[in-house]
Amino acid sequence: MGPPGPRGPTGPGAPRSLSTHLWARYQDMRRLVHDLLPPEVCSLLNPAAIYANNEISLRDVEVYGFDYDYTLAQYADALHPEIFSAARDILIEQYKYPEGIRKYDYDPSFAIRGLHYDIQKSLLMKIDAFHYVQLGTAYRGLQPVPDEEVIDLYGGTQHIPLYQMSGFYGKGPSIKQFMDIFSLPEMALLSCVVDYFLGHGLEFDQAHLYKDVTDAIRDVHVKGLMYQWIERDMEKYILRGDETFAVLSRLVAHGKQLFLITNSPFSFVDKGMRHMVGPDWRQLFDVVIVQADKPSFFTDRRKPFRKLDEKGSLQWDRITGLEKGKIYRQGNLFDFLRLTEWRGPRVLYFGDHLNSDLAVRGRGARNPPLLSPPLQQPLSLPRCVTKALFNAQFGSIFRTFHNPTYFSRRLVRFSDLYMASLSCLLNYRVDFTFYPRRTPLQHEAPLWMDQLCTGCMKTPFLGDMAHIR
Repeated sequence: MGPPGPRGPTGPGAPRSLSTHLWARYQDMRRLVHDLLPPEVCSLLNPAAIYANNEISLRDVEVYGFDYDYTLAQYADALHPEIFSAARDILIEQYKYPEGIRKYDYDPSFAIRGLHYDIQKSLLMKIDAFHYVQLGTAYRGLQPVPDEEVIDLYGGTQHIPLYQMSGFYGKGPSIKQFMDIFSLPEMALLSCVVDYFLGHGLEFDQAHLYKDVTDAIRDVHVKGLMYQWIERDMEKYILRGDETFAVLSRLVAHGKQLFLITNSPFSFVDKGMRHMVGPDWRQLFDVVIVQADKPSFFTDRRKPFRKLDEKGSLQWDRITGLEKGKIYRQGNLFDFLRLTEWRGPRVLYFGDHLNSDLAVRGRGARNPPLLSPPLQQPLSLPRCVTKALFNAQFGSIFRTFHNPTYFSRRLVRFSDLYMASLSCLLNYRVDFTFYPRRTPLQHEAPLWMDQLCTGCMKTPFLGDMAHIR
């Protein structure tokens, strides 16, 4: 968009005048885009496609590894309100939080993946790849925090100090990033509890409140409540089971070896896989590891593998090899690589969590892909309109105003491919080669797509630079 015109009146008519101006600019930009580009270019994004951050040839891949939750098993959104409500009730009944919190219900439109939470400031916010808070996306409880207050809280800048955000797993001493799909109800509950305490003038310690909420969410998983809901009604909660079966069967038919590493218990995984694949699902996998305790599975050498019998009971055998058809618990990546001799470009691992699943690059798996929700991105709209199209509070998962988000940065760092679901593999040959799109650097010329979309085509000395490629 071009430079803003003179400021309009600041009285009661100002908001309407600004809205009219923005929509007029939007219509101008829309006409410009459609004049410059064919209409089909504006809707090229295909949720059934696989997107590449790095060159990768499936011809070289001999071993495919998978996480279970939100990878092999895709869950319906109906699971999130159940997690929220159960954790809310745990806070009230076991942690003795105020009964008034029960009035809050889960709002699926409130949060997005990849947000950061500053524990000491009770701020939920979106941060870009360079550690800057995107103004207009900071919330305390359910209320937006003015930009001026956000800047003041961080010492007159939007920047979050590196020491707070450092750490291989994206967790500093006082800031937590919410990376996986399971974190959506956790963010919603955290915001609702903070909203209640602030709205009722109750004093609270931010660290205690944060820990109580995360512990309540953890209890939903640890106590097996979520497993019980899914097992009672798999048709309701598990999606695309036939597509999971199709992917696994196709890989095995082409001579690929498969393994499964999950934090979920065997009984839960077994029931889910029987539902999706059939009673003989273990014959598809060369190695099955449950309760792996990721991410420490990738870093801690101390935990040995233990074998489970058919009923899921632990055995005391010393593990000297990982046998097909057997079930193993815990273990660690170093023993896994030693016992299987799988490593390097032969191995491709699929998971949904950028930290606990995918931060293993260079540790034995070749370029682990990420499974992310379907992606939708418009070409060019005013900022306020663009943000609302994705999420009214936080906008897009992948972009701030100008820069990629911190989530997007880690996506590029830790995953060579990303997609909406495993079923996307069915759209490609097993020897297909993925190539990343060559993205221009800021100083490179000639015209790029962003110039076409914004109309900023008057590049200085463009004729002199036309030979540069």
